[in-house]
Amino acid sequence: MEDAKRVRFRKALREVKNLPTLPGIISKLTKMAEDPDTTTEQMGKVISKDHILAAKLLKLVNSAFYGFPQKISSLNSALILLGFNVVKSLIISSSIFELMESQDMELWEHSLGCAVVCSVLAKRLEVSDPEEVSTAGLIHDIGKVAIKMELKSEFDSISKIVQDKQISRLEAERELLGLDHAEVGGWLAKSWNLPAKLVEPIACHHSPKDAKDEDMATAIIHFSDILIRGLGYGHGDDIWVPPLSKTAWELLGLSAEDLDEVLDEVEEKLWDVKGFSLEIQSELENNIS
Repeated sequence: MEDAKRVRFRKALREVKNLPTLPGIISKLTKMAEDPDTTTEQMGKVISKDHILAAKLLKLVNSAFYGFPQKISSLNSALILLGFNVVKSLIISSSIFELMESQDMELWEHSLGCAVVCSVLAKRLEVSDPEEVSTAGLIHDIGKVAIKMELKSEFDSISKIVQDKQISRLEAERELLGLDHAEVGGWLAKSWNLPAKLVEPIACHHSPKDAKDEDMATAIIHFSDILIRGLGYGHGDDIWVPPLSKTAWELLGLSAEDLDEVLDEVEEKLWDVKGFSLEIQSELENNIS
């Protein structure tokens, strides 16, 4: 029975109908990126034709979790500084988070906060492409959005299990669905052809020991998720702070001094992100009214 249930939910979530389909611009940009003669300027022109998307992208790029010292005013600059994979992921996340912003502001804030911690840690640990790690942090909980949109009654039942049994949402998902939001997020990221550098950390952010190729990025996202939950910035649909993986902690190799400095930097950046989040909230309210 358990297997049959898991297969049924897996099928429903693999055929997500209620999530926004990816903008046609993604396949166009992907084709352009495969052509070595394509310039960032040409790609920037394609994105700028969609004014709303272009504005959202620039807003995300200039938000505190990327922390560029100068304001980025052109899509061309964004593509050069962030690289195509990150810009592609941001286009996807702007579609997803439109839903999140309107449906679950707390989860959106948790995701932004997680991206901030990822950014600080990735730079401190000198990982290559820290922006990709920040972006994976930003979209690490897309599986929760998919479950909420696609399995509405099960989502409500999961919330009830969390309350009644006083367990984490992750445990409740596994109990009811036979799978969890991290696994679902991994399928989505894969189906959108995101790079493995983003797929594995999303899929393994609650079980870093399962990460094979992107163990450091996964450890960063795992720890960032826990830290931001501990700071009480936004939430992930329940009050429980997930347990810290020994594998991830050892891989990060952070000292007590490191942690103090990371916390100081994170708290400073969270003020900026809070402003960004409130700006989005007021835009939403204006659109509704």
